[in-house]
Amino acid sequence: MAGPSTALSPVIAASTHWLVRAYPCTGPDPVAVTLNELQARQAVTVAAWLRYPTPVDAELVAMAGPGGSATLDWRTGSEPDDELAEDEGWRTWVDEVVVSWAACLLADPLLAARAVDAVAAAVPAGHDPAGDRPRPRRRPGDLPAEFRRLTAPDQRERAAAVLLRHPDLLEAVAELHRDDLVYLLPSVIA
Repeated sequence: MAGPSTALSPVIAASTHWLVRAYPCTGPDPVAVTLNELQARQAVTVAAWLRYPTPVDAELVAMAGPGGSATLDWRTGSEPDDELAEDEGWRTWVDEVVVSWAACLLADPLLAARAVDAVAAAVPAGHDPAGDRPRPRRRPGDLPAEFRRLTAPDQRERAAAVLLRHPDLLEAVAELHRDDLVYLLPSVIA
């Protein structure tokens, strides 16, 4: 499992940034922006780890690039005024499949739980792929605490991410690659 591979960092950061720009935070809570971004980042992280499950996959996408946000921008009507502007370069690191899968996870809590279980099952208990620290012991079916905002958001988190979690609003993005995610999860879990 690629997991904490630093090679996926630009993809995760850009894809998260795209999601929070397309589906901004809601509510008067002063930390709503952060709560919205944390939920988006958790969904994108799980999606990226599923999409690029090995360190080799992560390195290959870092070398070749993920494809960019053009289709996503077009589908949601969020195309930049000038895509060649200096501050729009991050869009090239957006991965359309990762964003689509993240949208699926944000809109469907049961699918998100299955995806997190698949990611947790792929990282052996007591092993940290980065080698920095021992992993906590996990029983099959336990949801990792680090993805709680994705799988079981509290009321404050839900209020901050009304747009980000709205199934109807996410549908244009989620439908792009939902079938692949649904097909992948049973084979990963089995």
